[in-house]
Amino acid sequence: MKQKLVLIGNGMAGMRTIEELLKVAPDAYDITVFGSEPYGNYNRILLSPVLAGEKTVDDIMLNTEQWYADNGITLHKGKVIENIDRVNKEVVAADGTVAAYDRLLLATGSSPFIIPVPGVDLEGVVTFRDIYDVNTMLSASQSKRRAVVIGGGLLGLEAANGLMLRGMDVTVVHLNDTLMERQLDEEAGAMLKASLVERGLKFRMGTQTETIVGEQAVKGVRFKDGEEIPADLVVMAVGIRPNVSLAEAAGLHCERGLVVNDTLQTFDPSIYAVGECVQHRGQTYGLVAPLFEQAKVCANHLAAFGIARYEGSVTSTRLKVTGIDLFSAGDFIGDDTTEDIILRDASRGVYKKLVVRDNRIQGAVLYGDTVDGAWYFQLLRDETDIGDI
Repeated sequence: MKQKLVLIGNGMAGMRTIEELLKVAPDAYDITVFGSEPYGNYNRILLSPVLAGEKTVDDIMLNTEQWYADNGITLHKGKVIENIDRVNKEVVAADGTVAAYDRLLLATGSSPFIIPVPGVDLEGVVTFRDIYDVNTMLSASQSKRRAVVIGGGLLGLEAANGLMLRGMDVTVVHLNDTLMERQLDEEAGAMLKASLVERGLKFRMGTQTETIVGEQAVKGVRFKDGEEIPADLVVMAVGIRPNVSLAEAAGLHCERGLVVNDTLQTFDPSIYAVGECVQHRGQTYGLVAPLFEQAKVCANHLAAFGIARYEGSVTSTRLKVTGIDLFSAGDFIGDDTTEDIILRDASRGVYKKLVVRDNRIQGAVLYGDTVDGAWYFQLLRDETDIGDI
């Protein structure tokens, strides 16, 4: 008898784990997958091009329903698991579907954080997380004119750019004084803002939202300083929170995320977890590269090879926001013990900064020219002595 593997979460991290498992041990398990969305597995990173009109939903599918069938995988679409019974090793969905498991893989991902202000439940307030959200924004852009995006990080800027390309008048409201402060320093953030303003976006920096105004539908956004601007659509893009309520209810140990060890095992040895829902050595990850590294290690253990270890990821971000190239990695702010090597070429709109300690690169920010990003990242990861260079 084959063992039964059940995956909860039909997203990129969970499905990448299944793909890696099929490569190394194609016949080890009978596999059942539960996904809350009514689709096969799609590339969430490409939702921005769908919003901007460069791609369609069909273009971003990773595994079609036919693929599941071809690989003998049972796919339950649009079904939400409500209960994990660890004693009887079963999962139960909201519609009553039950599946037994020998090994359970949790890949429940994360949810957008909704800021707790009055008016968040008005019609026209959306997040930017899945196909449903994108469809909501697309239909709004056809009939409505003014959008406010709350959050000046990567997702917020991509949403703002997509809505602007769809013809809306867009204002980005950001709590911080620097755009994308987790990836950029002040100077690169200012350059990004200037070039986005040139393209037609408006910004309110260092601004806190107090209320979303309206009766049934959104009419505007009021700030802490009392000022109010009109809006027909409000997009929340202020960050994500790991989805751990299901794991917590099952009695698994969670902190910010679902805690796993270096083999991506939870405190229950028959339950593994990968992706944005997990916390590993105190870290949670929201970028795709570390999630794929986790998937590979997890598949190795599900296949009972037991040799791979996940030791955490040094992350780098390479972005193209509205045709502007950005790259950042490591600690790009620095402190008293580091020195900065900076190149500015204002005429070409290029800014590069390396943060160095003891002849080793600690971090980098590149704006406008990111060709050397991968090389700097390698030097950073390998802790190479750059004294001679």
